[in-house]
Amino acid sequence: MITISDLSARIAGRLLIDHATLSLPAGIKAGLVGRNGAGKSTLFKVITGDMTAESGGVTIPKHARIGQVAQEAPGTEDSLISIVLAADKERTALLAEAETATDPNRIAEIQTRLADIGAHSAEARAATILSGLGFDHEAQLRPASSFSGGWRMRVALASVLFAEPDLLLLDEPTNYLDLEGTLWLEDYVRRYPHTVIIISHDRDLLNNAVNAIIHLDQKKLTFYRGGYDQFERQKAEADELQMKAKAKNDAARKHLQSFIDRFKAKATKAKQAQSRIKALERMGTVAAVIEDHVQPITFPKPEKLPASPIVAVNSGAVGYETGKPILKNINLRIDNDDRIALLGANGNGKSTFAKFISGRLSAMAGDMKLAPGLSIGFFAQHQLDDLMPEETPVAHVRRLMPTEPEAKVRARVAQMGLATEKMDTAAKDLSGGEKARLLMGLAAFHAPNLLILDEPTNHLDIDSRKALIEALNDYEGAVILISHDRHLIEATVDRLWLVNNGTVASFDGDMEEYRNLIVAPPKKKDDKTDSAAEQVNKAEQRKAAADKRQSLAPLKKKINEIESLTKKLETLIKALDAELADPALYEKSPQKAAEKAKQRGEAAAKLSEAEEKWLELSAEYEEAMAG
Repeated sequence: MITISDLSARIAGRLLIDHATLSLPAGIKAGLVGRNGAGKSTLFKVITGDMTAESGGVTIPKHARIGQVAQEAPGTEDSLISIVLAADKERTALLAEAETATDPNRIAEIQTRLADIGAHSAEARAATILSGLGFDHEAQLRPASSFSGGWRMRVALASVLFAEPDLLLLDEPTNYLDLEGTLWLEDYVRRYPHTVIIISHDRDLLNNAVNAIIHLDQKKLTFYRGGYDQFERQKAEADELQMKAKAKNDAARKHLQSFIDRFKAKATKAKQAQSRIKALERMGTVAAVIEDHVQPITFPKPEKLPASPIVAVNSGAVGYETGKPILKNINLRIDNDDRIALLGANGNGKSTFAKFISGRLSAMAGDMKLAPGLSIGFFAQHQLDDLMPEETPVAHVRRLMPTEPEAKVRARVAQMGLATEKMDTAAKDLSGGEKARLLMGLAAFHAPNLLILDEPTNHLDIDSRKALIEALNDYEGAVILISHDRHLIEATVDRLWLVNNGTVASFDGDMEEYRNLIVAPPKKKDDKTDSAAEQVNKAEQRKAAADKRQSLAPLKKKINEIESLTKKLETLIKALDAELADPALYEKSPQKAAEKAKQRGEAAAKLSEAEEKWLELSAEYEEAMAG
């Protein structure tokens, strides 16, 4: 179990975590969520010991190994597979000792321990992890120095996954993954045998890979069972209840205060006034629900929609070196209302295709026809470096509106989703999400008919991603989207194109089919395969699955019983909270109020115990089903 006790932490004088307390059972898969800058990464630093807490602390089981992705990606001449294998320090040390050991007893101990930790299958496991993150067999044998920074970060991720620590901390791991790598990681985390805490703004990852959410908000940590969608519902219900309780509390306090103000100076009413003052003190106050406002994002409406197709490519080919096309045999059309997502692993040519359609790369063969007057807006993450670091958002926009009054310039900046206080902040001092909003706004400034977005969400939190979804759905032009955020794709596009095998073609399935293709790719069938035998094998698999479900039925029943109990306890606590929020209860029957408060405390304790048991049994059930 991991216990966070009365923890406070601050950065540069700013208090980020204030007397927060939380307990996490072993084996939990938890998503740590909260607004950018709330202190999530700071909490990780306290857990790893890289930062000292102002007060309180974190208790972790003795000898538990903590793992997180190295901040600096490996860039040595060692091969990728050797770098990942070296991450298991015990295996590396034992193998080195085995080369020089002469004592027969020690040699036996070494070989026994190597067998216990699966040392002889380690290379296959390391290769599987690297493959899942996008490295084929040939790439695994290449030196790390031959890869770009983003690919090296994947190697760093592969290393910590291979080391299999008891507590795995992942801070925005999908920022340097493509959709394919993200889908693989989602499946890997879900099956991981130990405790995981993952900071992420990827809604699908938080729905499918974790079984709990830790919310860092208003400097406090709150635990919720289930994935992100369940968290959102539970939090909305809790906020609604708290707002109702506050409204009742405020009304009652106002009524009592009114009586006190009217009669405390009158001798005949002095005793009653004093009684009301004591009741007011006992009543206390209910805190307001503080909602952080997220600035909306707006893409300007195209003045005119050109006739379809707006783009038509026939036998097209494109690349960077003459005679060496990255993509060829491209035959497609884009209509003025198309919403297209490009699928395919990094390195297959998605960004190359986006540059081709945007006019940044010319055709090597074939031809591409654009509708007359077609305007194209293009956003890519690497363009963040193109912002002028010393200039403010207002200065960036003013360059595009040199003759317009200041009010209009600032209005356009506001449409990009930047708050008033950020408009005069130098670009270098903006957060990654604020830079992304500015850059997207600049890309769409002239109301393009076609908007191309290449990984727009890397620095956006979940609420900002929701704002982007709303902006894209309100936008009236065509969209081409490259993203590792499956939720964004499913919420905004209606066509899927697969960039693979050196070309671009329509993908007829949906995102769930594509996920299954990535996580469990179909095996090649031998021409001599007996179809009857295959059917028997499938029947046996179905029977085995049914037998497994039956054997786990008692465990599943316990989980369902605990879920039913937690719902009853939550309902009871809500009812008690409503009663305890009524000031009349304290005046009419203080003893009854005390009993209700005691009941509420007992119910909360039972709920905490039930939640911990639910997490323990759920982890056991998931592990058994995956095994």
